[in-house]
Amino acid sequence: MANHKSAIKRHKQSQVRRMRNRINKSKMSTAVRRVEEALVAGAEDAAQEALKIAIPIIQKTAGKGTIHKKTASRKISRLTGRVNRMMPIG
Repeated sequence: MANHKSAIKRHKQSQVRRMRNRINKSKMSTAVRRVEEALVAGAEDAAQEALKIAIPIIQKTAGKGTIHKKTASRKISRLTGRVNRMMPIG
């Protein structure tokens, strides 16, 4: 455990940030899982709606610095591609 006053403060701050990051990542994972569950179930409309909800959550998580912006972009791209392949063309 930290002994210096500044080190104690930094430790508290890192704990708060860690919890905040865990909450954000958990929200993102839940949103992604809902899209994947809809894809597995074959529910096109549910997958589309879940994707509309998941995209802003993923972008917010990246905006807060919890995940890298390129990681967020890759997740969104892959999810969108999977949903689009499921949809009938034209």
